[in-house]
Amino acid sequence: MTVSVELDDWDRHWQEYASSAEDNPAQMMRRRLIVRLLGLSGAGDRVLDVGSGQGDLLRELQRMYPAAELCGLEYSQAGVEISSRKVPSATFVQCDLLQRSDPPINLASWATHAVCSEVLEHVEDPGRLLVNARAFMRDGCRLVVTVPGGPMSAFDRHIGHRRHFGPASLRALMAKSGFTVELSRGFGFPFFNLYRLIVVGRGERLVRDVAQNAGGSSSRLARDLMRVFGALFRLNTDVVRAGWQIIAVARASR
Repeated sequence: MTVSVELDDWDRHWQEYASSAEDNPAQMMRRRLIVRLLGLSGAGDRVLDVGSGQGDLLRELQRMYPAAELCGLEYSQAGVEISSRKVPSATFVQCDLLQRSDPPINLASWATHAVCSEVLEHVEDPGRLLVNARAFMRDGCRLVVTVPGGPMSAFDRHIGHRRHFGPASLRALMAKSGFTVELSRGFGFPFFNLYRLIVVGRGERLVRDVAQNAGGSSSRLARDLMRVFGALFRLNTDVVRAGWQIIAVARASR
């Protein structure tokens, strides 16, 4: 069986894989990490999600900080539609941040906090995306970025990964794009690394399995493995920085 999709067909991606992505333990791990690093207080916070996907992060932030204002920028119209149903109180904007255009007047220099999670690896020019997203952030806006590190799997390539990062390469990219970087490091050792090794080892078989289960229920074995790793991810050490989840915290420079 050969699985073939357009490299950046994100409308199809969110229409078919929204359910499986929502339950992915790696996504849950990232959301916990992002919430911790954002340092939100609630009232007065304006949170921008750059590449908001299907809205799961903003739904979590709404639950935790109901007084915060929320906005998502998303390339896929399908992602915007799914997100708007999940978080009707948030604003979602369909836009291509690789094309230079001014933000809507009400969103220019709007955000006090911003997130760009698992986005930069998908685009040919991640620096341009960051520069264009900067126009939505006020000076001093706190930005949390996550990107994949470690080896690339067949499934990563299938969903459009162009590159993986290390802490140094992510720091350099963000500094060049107009941000003052406060932290850039690896996270997720040892259990996230083990999870990633399994994904890499599955190769093209994982691509076929995900395609066969698209829009439906995954196998019981897959669900059990996700639950196991969901528990193990809570045990990752924060001391060893050899994890393959790369994170950075920065400020939008003046």
